[in-house]
Amino acid sequence: MRTNNKSISIVLILIFLISGATKAQQKPTDAERLAWRHEAKFGMFIHWGVYSMYGGVYKGYPQARGDAAWIENRCKIPVAEYRENAKQFNPVNYNPDAWAKMAKDAGMKYLIITAKHHDGFALFDSKASDWNVVDATTYGKDLLKPLAEACKKYGIKLGFYYSQAVDWTNPGASA
Repeated sequence: MRTNNKSISIVLILIFLISGATKAQQKPTDAERLAWRHEAKFGMFIHWGVYSMYGGVYKGYPQARGDAAWIENRCKIPVAEYRENAKQFNPVNYNPDAWAKMAKDAGMKYLIITAKHHDGFALFDSKASDWNVVDATTYGKDLLKPLAEACKKYGIKLGFYYSQAVDWTNPGASA
């Protein structure tokens, strides 16, 4: 009888440990994620890419409407010209650590950046397209990985804006 009780105890302990491990590995529910977002309230949304170089002005003419991220579309910049100008996108002063620290110091809980905006340009090393910061610019480095590392360091949640449905340079494309 003693062996039987010991066996039952071992089985119950194993079941308890296994069920606890399973519970710990579960992802947050949609409701939990939405609750976090509601509580966060304050964050940073960064629009940054080739369009940033124009500063809202194309060939001396200011963009008439929309924000600077729409300059290619609003000013009818030819795709070939826009892609050629991307070679000048060289953010050598990029300091993702400073961005994440600024967000933290300001009390922000999250940061979102345009990983790929409507111009189709990706701020990461894309396997689907060479229209990205690594292959199409003199800078030649992934911009998102160091930002992810900085956000992790400062406890800032990181999100990506990724335009799939709208891509002016390659409609229907992915990056």
